[in-house]
Amino acid sequence: MRSDWRIFADLCPDGPTWMVPWARIEDEFDWIRRLRGVPQDAVHHGEGDVATHTRMAAEALVAQPAWRELPAADRVRMFATVLLHDVAKPECTRTDDDGRITAHGHSRRGDLTVRKILWEMGAPRAWREHVAALVRHHQVPFWALERPDLERIVLRVSLVARNRDLAMLGDADITGRICGDRDEVLENIGLFREFCADLGVLDEPWAFASDHARFQYFRTEGRDPRYAAYDDTRLTMTVLSGLPGAGKDTWAAAHLPDRPVISLDAIRGRLRIKPTDGQRAVSAAAHEEAREHLRARRSFVWNATNISRQHRDLCIELGAAYHARVEIVALEVPPTTLRRQNAARPAPVPEAVIDRLIGKWEAADVTEAHAVQLGSDSVG
Repeated sequence: MRSDWRIFADLCPDGPTWMVPWARIEDEFDWIRRLRGVPQDAVHHGEGDVATHTRMAAEALVAQPAWRELPAADRVRMFATVLLHDVAKPECTRTDDDGRITAHGHSRRGDLTVRKILWEMGAPRAWREHVAALVRHHQVPFWALERPDLERIVLRVSLVARNRDLAMLGDADITGRICGDRDEVLENIGLFREFCADLGVLDEPWAFASDHARFQYFRTEGRDPRYAAYDDTRLTMTVLSGLPGAGKDTWAAAHLPDRPVISLDAIRGRLRIKPTDGQRAVSAAAHEEAREHLRARRSFVWNATNISRQHRDLCIELGAAYHARVEIVALEVPPTTLRRQNAARPAPVPEAVIDRLIGKWEAADVTEAHAVQLGSDSVG
C-alpha cells in the first residue's frame, strides 16, 4: 500500500471521461483487496461481494452531477470516503445458523479502521476525521426518520463533518447495489436532506449559544440545542488523550507546568503494575486523586492514554459532576515518530499493547468537552 494519502487525488476520476480506475485502486490498497469474496445478504446486496459493491458505489458517486460540481479537493475526499465506507465488513461479517449474512457494527468499526489507515498514510487530521465521521454514520440517512436520536446525530455530524456529504455518501451506497428497496431508501435520504436543511445543518455546523451549552446538550438526554445553559463551571480539568509516545508528558510540562498532574504512568510505577497487567487498581487510584482536586476546586491535568471515547467519558463524567470545565488535549504524531518516542521512554510500552490501542483509537471531538485542542491549535 502506498503510504502517501495523496494517492487518492491521483486515483480520483476527472472529466471528461470520469472513469473509475478500479484495477489501479485494487493494486494500490490491500484493504480493498480484502473485500474480495466477503459475502453480503442477497436481499440488500444482490450485486455480490463487498468489493463489487464498493466498485459500484464508487461508480455511482462519480456519476452524480452534484459530486462532479464539487471543488476538486472535496471530490477527492468524498471519493476516498466511498472507497473506505465498508472497509470493516471483512471482520464484522457473520453467517448465522439460518444462513443469514450480517455485518453488524461495521460502521463503528469502520471509523476505527479508517482512522488507522489514514493516519498511517499521513492524511491531515481534519481530512481524516471528516472521512471517519462519514463512515461511522453512513447508514443513518437510510432510515433516518425512524431514529429517535436523529437530531443529536445530525448536530454532531454538522460539527465534525458535513451532512450534505453524508447524504451524498448514502446516495452512492444505495445506488451501488442491486436491491428491491432502493427507491424507498433513496426517498428516505431525500427526507434526511430536508430534515437537515430545516435545522440549518445541511452545510453548516449548528451554532450553540456557548461551548457550555454544547457540552450540556451532548451530555443531557432531551436537551433543547437552543438552550443557553448557565455556565456554572468552577475549575478546569484538562484531559490528555494520545497513544503511548505521543508526547503527553512533554505537553503537560511545557503548557501547564504549575498544575497538578494525575499520571497513570506514575501510578503504575507506584503500584508496580505493568501496562500489560489489569488496570482496575490504577484507574481507581486516578479517580480518587481526581476527586481530591475536584472537591478542592483545583484545576488539574489528567494524563492518560484516553484513546477511546468510553475511557474519556469516565473522566469527563466525574469532572462534570463537580462542575469542571473540561478541555481535551488530543496529541498525535506520525507512526514512525510514535514508535521512536515510545522506545526512548524509561519504561517503553510493549509494541503489542500499542497495536491494540491503535485498534481502539477514537479521536476526540467537540461533542465531548468544552474545548478540544491538538497541541496549541484550538478546535472548540
